[in-house]
Amino acid sequence: MPRTLAWLVAAVMVVAANVVAAPGASAATYTPPALRQRVDLNSGWRFTKGDVAGAEAPAFNDGGWQQLSVPHTWNAADGADGGNNYYRGVGWYRRHYTVPASFAGKMLFLQFAGVNQVAEVWVNGTYLGRHAGGYSRFRFGATSALKVGQDNVIAVKVTNANNADIPPLSADYTFYGGIYRNVSLQVVDPLAVRMLDSAGPGVYLRQRSVTAASATVDVTTKLFNNNTSSRSVVVRTVITDATGTVVADASLPARTVAANAGVDVVQSVTIANPHRWDGLADPYLYKANVEISSGGQVTDVVTEPLGLRTFGVDANSGFTLNGRPYDLHGVNLHQDRAGVGWAVDDTQHTQDFDLIREIGASTVRMAHYQHDQKDYNLADERGLVVWAEIPLVNDTTDSAAFTANARQQLTELIRQNYNHPSIVFWGIGNEQRVDNAATNALLDQLAGLVDTEDPDRVSVYASCCVSDTGAVNNHAEASGYNKYFGWYNGSYNDLGGNLDNLHAANPSRRIALSEYGAGANTTQHALNPGAPSPGGQYHPEEYQALLHEASWKQLDARPYVWGTYVWNMFDFAADARNEGSQPGINDKGLVTRDRLTRKDAFYFYKASWATTPTLYITSRRWTQRTTAATELKVYSNAGTVTATLNGASLGARTSTDHIFKWTGVTLRPGANTVQVTATINGSQVTDTVTWTLS
Repeated sequence: MPRTLAWLVAAVMVVAANVVAAPGASAATYTPPALRQRVDLNSGWRFTKGDVAGAEAPAFNDGGWQQLSVPHTWNAADGADGGNNYYRGVGWYRRHYTVPASFAGKMLFLQFAGVNQVAEVWVNGTYLGRHAGGYSRFRFGATSALKVGQDNVIAVKVTNANNADIPPLSADYTFYGGIYRNVSLQVVDPLAVRMLDSAGPGVYLRQRSVTAASATVDVTTKLFNNNTSSRSVVVRTVITDATGTVVADASLPARTVAANAGVDVVQSVTIANPHRWDGLADPYLYKANVEISSGGQVTDVVTEPLGLRTFGVDANSGFTLNGRPYDLHGVNLHQDRAGVGWAVDDTQHTQDFDLIREIGASTVRMAHYQHDQKDYNLADERGLVVWAEIPLVNDTTDSAAFTANARQQLTELIRQNYNHPSIVFWGIGNEQRVDNAATNALLDQLAGLVDTEDPDRVSVYASCCVSDTGAVNNHAEASGYNKYFGWYNGSYNDLGGNLDNLHAANPSRRIALSEYGAGANTTQHALNPGAPSPGGQYHPEEYQALLHEASWKQLDARPYVWGTYVWNMFDFAADARNEGSQPGINDKGLVTRDRLTRKDAFYFYKASWATTPTLYITSRRWTQRTTAATELKVYSNAGTVTATLNGASLGARTSTDHIFKWTGVTLRPGANTVQVTATINGSQVTDTVTWTLS
């Protein structure tokens, strides 16, 4: 029972539109006028680590500060070297900027895509405001503070110090400090779509119904008249397909908007014979263009992605997309990489999603916080179903301030990302370590907030480390469980039975496996090793692969598990850790932190999930051997694989689980060449390794 969106607080008008080209008529195309301007402010900053009195003043001398560009973090090195002693405190950023004379009469907003954890911003010594929360976008109005045609000084004080009023209080990853995402100046007309709606787009696309015959979308536009006099305003919505062809065009009757006032309007548009966003197979995107005009002149245009789809989650049969069963198998993703920490650029974001698509994942859990907009855009374009969540991890503070900030971060997450078709799940928390009244009251509030802000998507909570039947699991509409059988407890063969017990205990609960995995150091190897100590220094790559082989077989046989998420796609920084001979690193990734090495387990999933030809000899990095007796193991999506050792045939093997084995293999002293071949999709594929016995 969908509720009216709580943020539709102003007057609302609803107009239905069915605009389709007449038979035989040429289809119209539409290109939105480029009215908004975005000025990149990433370069030209000066930075100092530490608090400095008076650094917000325009005349302050920052000549001795470090020169740099953002994205930037001051923890790129010390946040990933172990010891849990990385700098958590204050850093200052300053830069000069001359506002072009052409911006006179425009509204100016400073936009920060992500600053961890608290940012305070000044322009020419004027305090613009404070933003608390390290992962969401925020904007400050700067029109009156910036001097057009003159030099301006922007000063930003940032702190990543512990703060009991802001989640997360703790988590198993490094809390990098700094302006680690893009900074820009947004320039709009005084009559425009609202910019300060939790830094959301101001245009929200709610899919009321989607069938093969038609799709109906409610387009909510929040407009604001910043002029000193009233304006007669027309709101027009133009939906275009991937070629730019107009498929729906609706305009509301003109209405008067008072000076310095806003209004929210809703238009209902219908698209005939919709081309649906269909996951990996066909991630088709329309564009919704909303024009604001007055007196026949267009003053603002906002363009948002529109992917038309339906979805469902069933406690017994799992996830459906567009009315069909759709297997959600994928990975967790952190925004971290070697050398830069969280200061990841667009090229690096794209590389991450290239690897996620290569492995054949159909879903991504963007843990444990709001990610950069680039990630959600890439998920839309690549057809990956997304679980997005807020950083409510481990612990809470029983205070009004903490609750208010958690609600703020969830509101920002939803409004800023409302239009991404890839997002299906809103995560309200992860691994609360205490199942008490305060924790449950907060989770209940957050689940209710999801229902109010976005009643059409699914709220979800990821549980661990308390009872699986505890109250913390009862607030969200769907449940995830973080299970590390074979790593932190039990055997990896216990996973399926544990999930069966969960399902049997509460058959109506919709459950997912939100985390599972094991650590692996690509320089450590053993033949079929037993479970290592999780906190120890020995994490052989082969054990991680064995755990994932066994885990996936159990998961693949259980359709009631609506989603499965490997922890993690990439190794990442957790400065408190010291294990696997890599201090400061959580090594459970399927790919190393520098993105240079795909571990064996990566290729097991690629062979199991992807359709691209895969043939991979495991233990390939174990090049120096001291024991002649070994086995050959291969991952492939071929039906039959043949192998040779030093040119002599080892025979052919078939497999139904993508794992091919040759036991009783004996290496000779010196170099040994192992080669495997297979025919996949009509083409011959070969893989070769050299193992040296000394």
